[in-house]
Amino acid sequence: MSERLQPGDTAPAFTLPDADGNEISLADHKGRKVIVYFYPAALTPGCTKQACDFTDNLDVLASAGYDVIGVSPDKPEKLAKFREKENLKVTLVGDPDTTVIEAYGAYGEKKNYGKTYVGVIRSTIVVDEEGKVERAFYNVKATGHVAKIIKDLGI
Repeated sequence: MSERLQPGDTAPAFTLPDADGNEISLADHKGRKVIVYFYPAALTPGCTKQACDFTDNLDVLASAGYDVIGVSPDKPEKLAKFREKENLKVTLVGDPDTTVIEAYGAYGEKKNYGKTYVGVIRSTIVVDEEGKVERAFYNVKATGHVAKIIKDLGI
């Protein structure tokens, strides 16, 4: 099980391929705040709702100085399908070997319909301009989470 991040921790650096196969790095966003959210799988109902919520609120978040990056274990081809099908505007990156997901503490034991298994824990980490963790939300709900973030951040 991976350690969960706490406010004040240095956010783990990463470079991952986006839906077009371009490399996206956390370092590219230095000087801006970044909302890095982790979700189990593209093209599933909960993850679609969450990605659409982020897309719908992207202008509000961007005008408050936040960039948004969604991370899942999906390959770029699947992310591209997800983006096209749902008209997503958020940056989606793939982490098929879950190295980054684990580094952010967003991988571990989950319960679903009474079964316990290991997988991606829906989580959101807010990283400040200096690359430090400002907020860390784990085991979040797909629905209503973006509104909660906006409220918690005072946007």
